[in-house]
Amino acid sequence: MADLFPADFEPVFINIGDLELYNQDLDDEGTPTEAWTTFREEVKQVDGVMFVTPEYNRSVPAVLKNALDVGSRPYGESVWDKKPGLVVSVSPGAISGFGANHHLRQSLVFLNVPTLQQPEAYIGGITNLIGEDGKIIDGTVGFLQSIVDAYVDFFNRLTA
Repeated sequence: MADLFPADFEPVFINIGDLELYNQDLDDEGTPTEAWTTFREEVKQVDGVMFVTPEYNRSVPAVLKNALDVGSRPYGESVWDKKPGLVVSVSPGAISGFGANHHLRQSLVFLNVPTLQQPEAYIGGITNLIGEDGKIIDGTVGFLQSIVDAYVDFFNRLTA
């Protein structure tokens, strides 16, 4: 989806897979891990956030919830605050990550991340929408472009 953004948007991919599990004691002691500090700085540098998540057991993967927690602390210093957000959930099944999408949105409300409400981005049958080369098949590009276009408009309204 990063290729669908206009030229004046620069998508940045932030790795969350190597973040240690959040432990508030380390922040309280003033000894956050280097990975947490780096992650927080990376998120601070972006103007908006696009979350693309699979669904595990009707919720978000633990690694994503951990990233939300790491970025939201220390309390009162959340790196997520007021960053326009887009939530896209994907699933090989027909439910399209509905549970993950809504669980993520619930956390984002508390984190003060305004999110695009329409069009909703639930993508079911994801394995049928990606070609062998890893690219999105042509019939799906229009749908994804409509989501990206709506987010760009939403982002521009919030950051104008």
